Formats: sequence, C-alpha cells, structure tokens
Amino acid sequence: MRDEPGPVQIVTVCKEDHSFELDTEALAQVLLAPEVRDKNVVVLSVAGAFRKGKSFLLDFMLRYMYRKQGDENWLGEDDEPLTGFSWRGGSEPETTGIQVWSEVFLVPRSDGTEVAVVLMDTQGAFDAQSTVKDCATIFALSTMTSSIQIYNLSQNIQEDDLQQLQLFTEYGRLAMDEIFQKPFQSLMFLIRDWSFPYEYTYGFKGGNEFLDKRLQVKETQHEELQTVREHIHSCFTKISCFLLPHPGLKVATSPAFQGQLSEVGPDFKEQLKSLIPKLLHPDRLAEKEINGNKVTCRGLLEFFKAYIKIYQGEDLPQPKTMLMATAEANNLAAVATAKDQYYKSMEKVCGGDLPYVNPESLEEKHHFNFREALHTFSSTKKMGGQEFCDRYQTQLEKELEEMWVSFSKHNESKNLFSAFRTPAVLFVLVCLLYVLSGVLLFVGLSTFALVCDCTLGVVMMAMLTWAFIRYSGRYRTVGGAIDQAAGVVLEQATVVLNKSRGMSTGDSKKSS
Repeated sequence: MRDEPGPVQIVTVCKEDHSFELDTEALAQVLLAPEVRDKNVVVLSVAGAFRKGKSFLLDFMLRYMYRKQGDENWLGEDDEPLTGFSWRGGSEPETTGIQVWSEVFLVPRSDGTEVAVVLMDTQGAFDAQSTVKDCATIFALSTMTSSIQIYNLSQNIQEDDLQQLQLFTEYGRLAMDEIFQKPFQSLMFLIRDWSFPYEYTYGFKGGNEFLDKRLQVKETQHEELQTVREHIHSCFTKISCFLLPHPGLKVATSPAFQGQLSEVGPDFKEQLKSLIPKLLHPDRLAEKEINGNKVTCRGLLEFFKAYIKIYQGEDLPQPKTMLMATAEANNLAAVATAKDQYYKSMEKVCGGDLPYVNPESLEEKHHFNFREALHTFSSTKKMGGQEFCDRYQTQLEKELEEMWVSFSKHNESKNLFSAFRTPAVLFVLVCLLYVLSGVLLFVGLSTFALVCDCTLGVVMMAMLTWAFIRYSGRYRTVGGAIDQAAGVVLEQATVVLNKSRGMSTGDSKKSS
C-alpha cells in the first residue's frame, strides 16, 4: 500500500484501438491489503457525462470518510482546498478509464460487523475521443462491480439520459452468465444544478418525487418510452434520486478555484451536509452481491478479472448509437428489397418448373436484373452517408452474384442432354468400341481387337456403376469421377470434330 493515499488507475482505455486493460497488480494492492481482503465490500461508484463534477463530489465523500462520521463540521474550514481524486474546471475530461481510491475504508456498523468501502471514479461518458463502445464498457463495468451506482446528471433527467442508461446496463447484463430478476443493486440519480426547487425541493424527498414521475410507465406513452422505463426498473434492486443545487458561479467560472468552501454557494453546502452522511451512513451502505452472495475484497478482484476478459473478447455485439443502428437497419432493408426484386425477376425467367433457358439468353437477363436491383438500392433513401452505404452495396453485389450462380446451376440441371450426358457418352463409346473390335478382328488384328474388347468391358462396368450410384445415392465421389471422365471424352471428341470440319471446309475452298 502507498504511504500517501491517492487515486489508482485500474482500468485504462487505449484511445488508438479503443481496447481496455485492467491493471491487476494495482487493484490487488488496494483490495488484498491484509486488514480488508476478507471483509465484505461496498463499492460506491460515480458515473455520467464528462465535466459534470463527479470527481469533485467524490472528494467531499473522501473528506467525510477521513473525518469522524459524527463530526458536524466534517466539511472543513472555508479556506481549505479540496483534495483527492483529480478534478478541475474547464471543458476537457480529466478522468480516463476507472480509478479507485488507494485506501479502503473500514466502517463499523450497528450490528458489530465491519464493511470495506471502496470509492470508484469513472471516465466521463461521451467525450470527443470516446466511442459508444468505450462509454458503454466503462459504465457497464462500473455498474457490474459497484453496489451503489451514482448516475451523475446535469439539471434534469432527459429522455436521452434514460436511453443511454438502458444501453449501458443492457451491455452489462449481456456480459453476465446468468440473468436474475434484478442483476444490479442500487442506482441513485444525482441531478446537479437543479433549478426548480419550487416544483420539487432539493434533496432525497423532492428527488424521489421527481423520479417517480419521470420513470412512471403510462399506457398513453409510446411503446419505446415504456420499454426504457420498464428496463430500468427491471435492472436495479433500489432506485433513488437526489436534487442538488448549483454550487455557485465562482465554482463554475473561476480557473483559480481549488474547492474552498468560501466560494461555494450556501444551498450547495447545506445539501452536501444532507447527501453525504445519508449516502455513507454505516447502516445504509449496501454490500456488493453477485448471484445473491456477498462479495469480499478478494472476490471483487476476481470478478474484475473475469469481466474485463469478456469486454476484451469478441463475444459481445458492438453497441451502437441510435443513428448507427437506424442507418444499419435502413441499409439492410434496402439490400433485402433489391435482392427480393432480383429473385422474383429471375424466377419468372428460369425458376420452378419453367423449361431450360439458353445460357447466353439467361446471362443477358441476369445482367439486366442485376443492374435493376442495384438501381433500386441506390435510389432508396438511406442514412449513414455515402461511404457507409457503399459497404452495403458491395454486400448486395456479392449476394446477387451468389444468387446468379444458384440460378445458373438450377437452369443447367433442366438441360436433358446435361442430365443424360454421361450415359449417352458411355453408350456411344460402347457402340464404337464394339464396331471397332469387329473390324479389327475381320482384318486379322486380333491383338488390337482384344484391347478394344477389354476397354469395352471397362466402359460397360462404368455405365452400370454410374446407374447404380444414381439409383442408390451412394459413392457419389465415384459417380463424380465418371461424370468428369465422360465430360473430358466429349470435350476431346468435340475438338476433333471441329478440326476435321475446319479442314474439310478449307479443302472445299481450295477446290473451288
């Protein structure tokens, strides 16, 4: 353990390839300290959009934990700077990945037991460098490993905040082996800079009244709005809300502000005195449970290792923004429409019980219908931009070519000569060899006649074998070899006939 307590980076996000790494050694130093490793753990995590004061809030929690919990003056002196997790004003994110405080706090409860309290800070969601997967993974990891998840929001609970929460929690639920009725524990909406205390008062009372109204499921709501609310209710064992006023203009605008209480608004300080002691009251602290079993600090380390492996792998789907998901569905629908058009057009030419079509004529129809299908795809209004749509056009072209190969083979199977080519070639060979054998025997070349008879026997055996394979469906590789050999014979015979025809045409031209 460090001499001086401070924040420890346990999960880092590589901005180049958007991969995640768990610093197992650093986390082990925190969780496997002899005095805490076998204690039941309480993990309090703060998550939400970047630059909304998550680390600032956590530092007040640290101040409370380091001072006597019964001390009413735990907020400290007016000129005392705020230290702990790194925070600052401005528009750029400060925390990346997940950090925990290096010191685990042992808190005695009224029943005589002790719990180990871990404070966790997460990367701000939706900064300029984070993908949806980055945000979803960090939020999911913090929700899966925490027993109290504080969802830090600004001014109000907007519909997109609920949709993001739905996406993040579903991404966490996907990674869990078994789905229980309530996979996660306690969720607290913390609404910062609340501007309507005349409607709902600051604190838990007004917050819970406001939250009940915001998460209410009504029959008159659109199905999408109902689904989001039902999902959130189904994910968490306990849901609460706290309304917190604005900390004051000096906090928000002064670059020299270092957390001094003298520059913090009185309403904000008053509500901090209410929020922090209630949140960290020994008997209110929810111990971390997984599958109904309480987790120790040692066990939490193992769960972190297991969960990070899932998010490093490729088993989970890529979480997408609503625009990307809609654009993908939009393009896939256009691909399906174009494929259906091509299929129906080709079915009218050579499908089902329709007769055999000349291959050249069929190929012309294919090219025409192929162009028409591509035109249908390109003329459909699609989302996602040209480069995104081009990927789906390439996919469509590939699938149309595969369909063309299938139609071509189906048409070829209707060619009667193609179906009876092998037995026809073998029968002609038998006849030729029989006649040739008789002629050779007549002119006294009995040795050559014997060779013809042996070859004739082999060809007849091949014919009988081919007939048996076609009838029984067995030994298909042998049947394929016979078909291939018959094709070669036919091809060579065609070449010889074409050459002889060319020579006879040349001779007739000379004589004329």
